[in-house]
Amino acid sequence: MAFDPSNKIQDLLNFGEFGGVNPSITDSATYTFMNLDTMKEAFDHEMEGCFLYSRHWNPINKFLSKALAQLEDSESALVTASGMAAISCTLLQICSAGDEILAHRTIYGGTYALMKNFLPRLGIQARFVNMLDVDAVQNAITKQTRVLYCESLSNPLIEVADIAALRSIADNHHLRLIVDNTFSPMVVSPIRLGAHAVIHSLTKFINGTSDCVAGCICASKDFIDALTNVNSGASMLLGPVLDSFRTASILKNIHSLHIRMQKHSANAQFLSEQFEKLGFRVFYPGLASSDQHGRMQRIMNPGFGYGGMLSVDFADAEKASRLMAAMQKAMVGYLAVSLGYFKTLFSSPGNSTSSEIPKKEQAAIGLSEGLIRFSVGLDNDIKRSFERMKKCLHEVDLI
Repeated sequence: MAFDPSNKIQDLLNFGEFGGVNPSITDSATYTFMNLDTMKEAFDHEMEGCFLYSRHWNPINKFLSKALAQLEDSESALVTASGMAAISCTLLQICSAGDEILAHRTIYGGTYALMKNFLPRLGIQARFVNMLDVDAVQNAITKQTRVLYCESLSNPLIEVADIAALRSIADNHHLRLIVDNTFSPMVVSPIRLGAHAVIHSLTKFINGTSDCVAGCICASKDFIDALTNVNSGASMLLGPVLDSFRTASILKNIHSLHIRMQKHSANAQFLSEQFEKLGFRVFYPGLASSDQHGRMQRIMNPGFGYGGMLSVDFADAEKASRLMAAMQKAMVGYLAVSLGYFKTLFSSPGNSTSSEIPKKEQAAIGLSEGLIRFSVGLDNDIKRSFERMKKCLHEVDLI
């Protein structure tokens, strides 16, 4: 049966304590108790409607967490202060010294750096394989492997993960499958496809206004309870708490996410088709010519398109750099990292969001120095925007 996450969000009713249509923002770090016994009980386990200390839970963060669980169709969720905090806490909750993470070869540069450079200091190793190749994944698993990690749509080559196949492998080897769904909220629902936990950088599409940094973990109630355990929870003890005012802002923005994703996707589809007609190599699963198209059609939720992210290989690094400068001058969008903003953002991943990956490895995975990643905005007249892009392409002698 088709899943429509927008309906789950629409059915949320979160009244404020005085009847406001938006929940009240609780501007408190700590909370009062009527007696000592209740305080002791709150320390032992979470009590619905009873709050202890805002590093653990606070009311507005609880509201947003419930909304995110609805979005991803998970039992529970936890808001964090960044996407990287969500990734770090999830991995540290599962893995101990001597354990190993098996990750897809193309992932966000910050995630790569965490796994490659930081976690080994704690005795946790990571290896990177082509997770589009099921046999390669099977062959790479060792007795130390604890986690399979991928992105629904990979950054920056927009490769589509076969989440159901990866879950089958995980079950056979008693592993956890963790999926970063930052590029494709509403478009893909990894929990329903088999992911044990889903990560988001809320900074991106879910918030949509590039005015805060935030993240979340969507998973089973048992796993979220473990993360927030006062004695052993990675989130509780590392403390990546999201500010209540930012939480309230994201909670309001999430209600327009379905409309925004439809427009991001429609605009990205149009641009990808136009770039392909000009003869450029385009990475976008909405293209019938894409080797990712069939898999994407099998896993996507109907009605939200193929997502707002695309990459185009312009081959020549110097011309690609000049093109981005020209597009910013022509008011196409901004030369900036991040994504999910209402304006189009473009960047050179090899020199920015994937720069943590060594050049030799970038070349091995097909990340060209002339690649530009586009986070396509909400332009009402995308044809007008593309005409400006074409003039810029002429200006730098790419067409």
